[in-house]
Amino acid sequence: MKKSLVVAAAGVLVMPLPAAAADSVLYVSPSGRDTAAGTISDPTTLTRAITRIASGGTVYLRGGSYAFSKTVTIAQGNNGTAGAHKKIAAYQSERPVLNFAAQTEASENRGLAVNGSYWHVQGITVERAGDNGIFVGGSNNILERTVTRFNRDTGLQLSRIASDTPRGQWPANNLVVSAESHDNADSDGEDADGFAAKLTVGSGNVFRYAVSHNNIDDGWDLYTKSDTGAIGPVVIEDSLAYRNGTLSNGGQAGNGDRNGFKLGGEDIAVNHVVRRTIAFDNGKHGFTYNRNPGSMSVSNNLSVDNDERNFSFDAGSSVFRTNTSCRSSKGTNDKTAGNVDGSNQFWSGSNGSRCSTFTGALGWSFASDGRLVVTLGGKPVALQV
Repeated sequence: MKKSLVVAAAGVLVMPLPAAAADSVLYVSPSGRDTAAGTISDPTTLTRAITRIASGGTVYLRGGSYAFSKTVTIAQGNNGTAGAHKKIAAYQSERPVLNFAAQTEASENRGLAVNGSYWHVQGITVERAGDNGIFVGGSNNILERTVTRFNRDTGLQLSRIASDTPRGQWPANNLVVSAESHDNADSDGEDADGFAAKLTVGSGNVFRYAVSHNNIDDGWDLYTKSDTGAIGPVVIEDSLAYRNGTLSNGGQAGNGDRNGFKLGGEDIAVNHVVRRTIAFDNGKHGFTYNRNPGSMSVSNNLSVDNDERNFSFDAGSSVFRTNTSCRSSKGTNDKTAGNVDGSNQFWSGSNGSRCSTFTGALGWSFASDGRLVVTLGGKPVALQV
């Protein structure tokens, strides 16, 4: 590329310095410096590494606690490519924790904001942010094996970057996989979910092998509002929501909705897909349409001992196949609306034959390949495909 000459103050013609080359590998540690080389022996900071890493490159985070008082932002326009994501990853088996405890509770005080596209964030924990732990405003990102905990709004949320972001730039085609979100709680007790793709998201967003538990509000929230209209359909598959509405320390809030999977809002139809997921012992409904009158695909799901209904769908034309609802004691009958056939076993006063398999204490873990393994009474739960 042709370079322009620059006239210096003394009238001498000089060539401009070339832009610094982006790095393919950078190392970050809690004691790193902005001016460091970014090698394993001279690590830099996360905020600096984000601006230096090349497409296809990796920022490795060493283990330990990273204290932040301001949001760490991957800026809009700082993108990888479809074939070469930019990556932030825990180094080997080390456990980096981004701690935002210095923030006050406020909507602008997020932890990690992924506003760029084609990023892959893997193996990090984000905790105690003043709002979302991880916020995703960009598209085509992968959030893998992340943990979001003790944040003061939803742990991991997908929504538009700003109020003037056009619909065509709403976050789309993001994958959240093998992730955990727990004990997120706001001061009014009605907004902090485990995961959310709500209000302003595009199509193609997927949650897979994800676990949401002990959040003050819902496990998942796919809420819509009339002033922003329908969101893109979301896929939730092979995932687990349990004991939402009650924190791990037993704390509760009267304003929380306490559902496992909340799938809509304000009578706006969106055709979400929910399959092979489990709702267990949540403080209200296991699965609820929440005023989504669309045609959702709800298949091969298990709902056990949620405080009100295991399945609560009062309207819409959703298609229900091979779902199972079980109770160990009396509860409220399930309610469905739409295309429901005999492959389902909903609860209306007694358990179906499949429930004999789904008894005992809940356990879960991630397999080495990231798949979610759920057990009841020590036995693996195998949901029909």
